[in-house]
Amino acid sequence: MFGDIMGMMGKIKETQQKMEETKKRLDTVLVDEQSNDGLLKVTLTANREIKSVTVADELLEDKEQLEDYLVMVLNKSIAKATSVNEAELGAVAKDGMPNIPGMDMFK
Repeated sequence: MFGDIMGMMGKIKETQQKMEETKKRLDTVLVDEQSNDGLLKVTLTANREIKSVTVADELLEDKEQLEDYLVMVLNKSIAKATSVNEAELGAVAKDGMPNIPGMDMFK
């Protein structure tokens, strides 16, 4: 029994370590998103840190349109990055879940 618990603790620690490594790696995974007409482009990491925003000159003439584009494209890019992030971290968590009776709902 004690050996099982120690093994489980080791597995949990290993999973936590893999989670941290995955989070670091997700800093290097870039997600690109743009408006339908390509006038606004956003790049962020899978950890949802904005790396660049590119605005076409013609958007600078219409403050309201630029603001609308920023909200739309940033929300789309954050949703895409979140989905990549959750898929990656979810895979690590699922792989690392110890086999505890009654805990199989997490698999």
